[in-house]
Amino acid sequence: METDSINHRSFDELERVHKLIDAIPKEGGSVLDAGARDGYLSTLLANHFEIVTALDQKKPEIRHAKIVAVQGDITSLEYPDDSFDCVMCAEVLEHIPQPLLKRACGELQRVTRRHLLIGVPYKQDIRVSRTTCYTCGKKNPPWGHVNIFDERRLKSSFPGLHAEKISHVGRTTAVTNAVSTFLMDLAGNPYGTYSQEESCVHCGARLREPPPRNLFKKVCTKAAFWLNDAQARFVQPRPIWIHMLFRKPAPPIQIRNTTSPPSQSIRHSLPPRKHTRDGAR
Repeated sequence: METDSINHRSFDELERVHKLIDAIPKEGGSVLDAGARDGYLSTLLANHFEIVTALDQKKPEIRHAKIVAVQGDITSLEYPDDSFDCVMCAEVLEHIPQPLLKRACGELQRVTRRHLLIGVPYKQDIRVSRTTCYTCGKKNPPWGHVNIFDERRLKSSFPGLHAEKISHVGRTTAVTNAVSTFLMDLAGNPYGTYSQEESCVHCGARLREPPPRNLFKKVCTKAAFWLNDAQARFVQPRPIWIHMLFRKPAPPIQIRNTTSPPSQSIRHSLPPRKHTRDGAR
C-alpha cells in the first residue's frame, strides 16, 4: 500500500481524514474530538475551531494553543448536556464492546449542541484477517473491530438526531466465507493483524505472532486462499468507510403565558350583565 512520506499514512487514510474535515460543519467555537489518539485530527480541527477538546482513554500528548487534551471515557463523558458546538468521533465505535455501545452513542448525542460526525468502517467483514490469541486460544476480529455498521445501524444508534449528510470513502473487495474462515482458524490465522495495538478482546492479553505452521496448517491456509480467490470473481466492490453527519434538533421554544385571569376585586367591580327579554345574554 502506498504511503505518504511525511505523515506515514496511506493515501486511503489521508483521503478519509480530508473528507472527515470537509464534512464537519465549521460553525461555532468548540469541538470535541472523541477518540483523538495521536491528535492528528485534533490539530486539523484547530484550523477551524477556537477550542478543540482532544479526548482519549489515555491523555493525548498534544501541544497546541487551541487544543485541550484530556483523559476520558466516551461511555461516561464528564461534560454537561450541549457542551460542544460539534462532536466528532472517528474510528472508535467499531471498538466499543456491544454492552457499552448504546451508552457511548447516548453520551456523544448528549454533549453535542448542534452536530455530530461519525466515521466507521462500512460493512466490514470482520472474519478477514482475524487473529488467534495464543494466550487464551480464542479468535479476535481484525484491529479489535467488534461492531459492523451500515446506514441503518448508524441511524438507529442515534435516534434523537437527524442524519443530514452521508458519504463513503475508498473501495475494497475484502470478504471471505464460512469455509475459508474455518480453514484459517485451523491454520492458526497466520495472516491476521498481529501488529495491532489492540489487545485480545476476550482475555486482554497482548496478541503475539503465531508459531511456525506444520504441513497440515499450510494445506489449510492454501485451501482457504484458493476458495477466497474463486469467490473474489463474484464480489462487488464496496466503500471502506462511511461518514455520517447528524444534526441535533433545536429545543422547542417555550412561550410563557403572560396573560393572567382578572383578579377577584376587578371581577367584582364589573357592572352586572343585562338580560334580554328572551333570556339571551
